[in-house]
Amino acid sequence: MKMTRTEGNVFADLGFDKLMAENLRIRADLMIELRGVIRRKGLTQAQAAKLLGVSQPRISDLTRGKIALFTIDMLVNMLARAGKKVVLQTQTMRRKAA
Repeated sequence: MKMTRTEGNVFADLGFDKLMAENLRIRADLMIELRGVIRRKGLTQAQAAKLLGVSQPRISDLTRGKIALFTIDMLVNMLARAGKKVVLQTQTMRRKAA
């Protein structure tokens, strides 16, 4: 079995360019948090849709992980409607020595 060291971002590991990989990672993290809010509150999809200001089919898309259908802005707005504060924390990316 061959093992490869990860870059810390599964999307980069899958071959996405750095910018897209970081965008996808952020969206995935926000979606995970939203799904957790829905689960912790014990909401149905209809209740979650009302709370988050979207349609029930959008909640279905969220719970099924359809990442391409969501922007960072939309996910942040949904979290705000759920009473969650989103904090952006930047990190310096290290370059590999050539």
